[in-house]
Amino acid sequence: MNNHLFAQVEQYINERTAQEDDVLKEVHKSIEKADMPAISVSASQGKLLQLLTKLVQATNILELGTLAGYSTIWLARALPSNGKLISLEFSTKHAEVAQRNIERANLSHVVDIRVGKALDLLPQIKAAGEGPFDLIFIDADKPPYLEYFNWAIQLARPGTLIIADNVIREGQVLDPRTKDDKVIGVQKLNESLRGNPKVFSTIIQTVGTKEHDGMVLAIVQ
Repeated sequence: MNNHLFAQVEQYINERTAQEDDVLKEVHKSIEKADMPAISVSASQGKLLQLLTKLVQATNILELGTLAGYSTIWLARALPSNGKLISLEFSTKHAEVAQRNIERANLSHVVDIRVGKALDLLPQIKAAGEGPFDLIFIDADKPPYLEYFNWAIQLARPGTLIIADNVIREGQVLDPRTKDDKVIGVQKLNESLRGNPKVFSTIIQTVGTKEHDGMVLAIVQ
């Protein structure tokens, strides 16, 4: 694949529709400074998340996987003044970095970062009646992706949009003999979409600075 061309085209797109301000640029610096993995969504993907948030007129968002808060900021900025975003992060270190970035973005009143294992926190959210959510973005560890997706359906309403990132993994999902637990995790999610009566879904391929990957887009029925 022509990764150089993909990166150039993405830069072209960013310059016209997804320019980063100083707050978003500072998130990248915070990731490097904290020696965290540079695995945030790209700027154009962040803008896509923002557009989809506005499209479904979301006021209540659930995010699985905060990292440094880059996608969190894109999503939260699309919310109305009464909006709320709960973001789940397993790493205390990552959550602390993200919290500082959220504060720098003046979004502390909108974003609630919760630290812990998502499969422990999701039942608590359901028990507390904090759903249903209008949009749920899954971008966390890959092995339990199907479990996360099933929980997302439980925390949704008809019309809720569920987005799951990194589901193509440079085409590795085509390998039925893979031993990679990340690939196996997204394969299980992708396969669960086949004839699933609970969602109306598709998978889109993405290319660019994040190389060859994809997202699940699913509307809860």
